[in-house]
Amino acid sequence: MKSLLVSTALAAVMAIGGTAAASAETVMRCSHQLPPAHSVAKVIDRWAAEVEKLSNGEIDVQIFGADSLVGAKENIVATAKGNIECAFSVQFQWGKTLPIMTVTTAPYAFSDLKIWKNWDGSDAANFLEEKLRSKGVENVVWLFQTNSSVFTSKGKFLSKPSDFEGMKIRGLTPAFDAGLAALGASPTALPGSEVYQALATGVLDGAITGTDAAVSRKYYEVQDHFVVSPVISVFLHGYLNPQFYAGLSDTAKKALDEAGHEAAGWAVEAAQSALAAAPGELEAKGASVHIASDEENAAMEAVMRPAFDAAFKADDPDSQKLLELIDKLRSGS
Repeated sequence: MKSLLVSTALAAVMAIGGTAAASAETVMRCSHQLPPAHSVAKVIDRWAAEVEKLSNGEIDVQIFGADSLVGAKENIVATAKGNIECAFSVQFQWGKTLPIMTVTTAPYAFSDLKIWKNWDGSDAANFLEEKLRSKGVENVVWLFQTNSSVFTSKGKFLSKPSDFEGMKIRGLTPAFDAGLAALGASPTALPGSEVYQALATGVLDGAITGTDAAVSRKYYEVQDHFVVSPVISVFLHGYLNPQFYAGLSDTAKKALDEAGHEAAGWAVEAAQSALAAAPGELEAKGASVHIASDEENAAMEAVMRPAFDAAFKADDPDSQKLLELIDKLRSGS
């Protein structure tokens, strides 16, 4: 397994062109947007090594992190077209292409960790995998990142609805952004890799991100107030070009399946560890950190959730079915 960060990688991809057919050693280039220190980036590296081991070396997994192969906004199309074999995306990246993938951005609805411990192989996961196939990718791994978020800002905490009035803030998806707009904010959707610069230059006044990501992406260098709140849950998923996947041997496909199940568990473990440490790490960097109270969360949900629900349910008629499948995961061990 090679983890690569090279600025000329995309040019090399285009020069090679197309997707390699499966052979004794099949190269599988995987793109993602995360910095090397991110907890999920480390899980991806571990997944890649496991795929190589279980495939008996048939697959040579090459990891390109931090947007070094393809940008976050292009990963889905590049994989579907076969320009690269593999990519990982945060659910936000599906936006208008497959809005139902953004279900876990429903404000304050998915903080129960049981959902994520029971997600891999569930009816809810299978339901979304079929949706992903309809958009031209073959899903192979689900990686939970966090059920804890932070609202970041400069000079004040964003802990109650009135604090958001007039704020230029990072958005995520059309439905979630409807909730931010209901607070009086002006949301702009950006991938995580672009937010630091937007905050540093004043393009944005504040942001929302995973508590762990606020540390790994060094938001504390450009923001000084952080409100920890279970507003959304975030996951990444790894997917392949369908033609590339179809050309793999049964051994290689089994390796991807087994490694995917293992990595899903590793991601939950890594998330729990990162979440426990993140608030203290932010404070150690000089940031002011506030843990939102139940009352503050309820006040935020009361404003955001109706706006989200109206937008989300309008995007896909199957959304209610997915919500029902997810509800079943709350009762698991």
